[in-house]
Amino acid sequence: MQPHRVVALVTGPQASFELGCAAAVFRADRYRFSVCTERPGSIRTTEGFSMLVRSGLRALDRADTIVVPGWLPIEREPSAAVVRVLQRAHRRGARLVSICSGATALAATGLLDGRRATTHWRYADELQRRFPAVLVDPDVLYIDHGDVATSAGSGTGIDLCLQLVRNDHGAAYAAQIARRMVMPPHREGGQVQYRVDESPPTESLGTLLDWATQHLGEPITLDDLAARINVSPRTLARRFADQLGVAPGQWLLAQRISRTRALLEDTDLPIETIATRVGLSSATNLRRRFHTALRTTPSAYRRAFRAQKSPSAQKSPEAQKSPELSRSM
Repeated sequence: MQPHRVVALVTGPQASFELGCAAAVFRADRYRFSVCTERPGSIRTTEGFSMLVRSGLRALDRADTIVVPGWLPIEREPSAAVVRVLQRAHRRGARLVSICSGATALAATGLLDGRRATTHWRYADELQRRFPAVLVDPDVLYIDHGDVATSAGSGTGIDLCLQLVRNDHGAAYAAQIARRMVMPPHREGGQVQYRVDESPPTESLGTLLDWATQHLGEPITLDDLAARINVSPRTLARRFADQLGVAPGQWLLAQRISRTRALLEDTDLPIETIATRVGLSSATNLRRRFHTALRTTPSAYRRAFRAQKSPSAQKSPEAQKSPELSRSM
């Protein structure tokens, strides 16, 4: 299998952390990562050091994925040459990705017009003002349309890049990369949990989330979750909104879909068994929820990602356990 070619388009002053997010994820064995710039040479960074970039824009013509890891200052317009090469790459089927302020460069191509996009919440108003045709969502961690994807501030670049790996090679491979980076394979919620406000701090939901992920096969209700930390359902819903940016039911369903993906990739369990194992009650319910979340069926997902595994990657230890009958929230 040919490595997937990922090329980062950098420009001075370049935010080295955003570039590092992409480099850290895509240095895996199934990818080939490189860097280019409009005018090869020394590129200064926002952290005060410089880096030497030898490749020019022609490197983008060979990329399968192009990452724009920030674009500073955000009010600077990309050159006509940069816009043309990004548009040309998109027409031939390359995937365009931005991290943080990099959404500015993608918006300048017109490829985000009429589509949802995100950036750092501090830049969201400016992005919306300059590109009114873009549907800017300042609250999410990332938005992935398949051909074009945008992420929020800085570290969310890792979240988006891991999402792209999941799309390319499945949840298990993405989790392997995340473990190497000592990162969670998937973070829940949106930027709302990181915004600065005057609200008093609230108790972390960490312990409750850990418990819920360990008991996905059980029927869990909002009342059950609230009772475990001795708060009212309304208070619990407010804490989820404040800390994760989602409702408890949305978060729980996302965990069940994530577990379903892993079981489809790593085991030969029947769909009905997986449904009860993850708390979605029936194969019919699982198929409906799975298709809504991923726009594909469990069987098609299994065929696509099991084909990438070696013959030795068959039944996991979990596949040997007897399923627990349960129902979804």
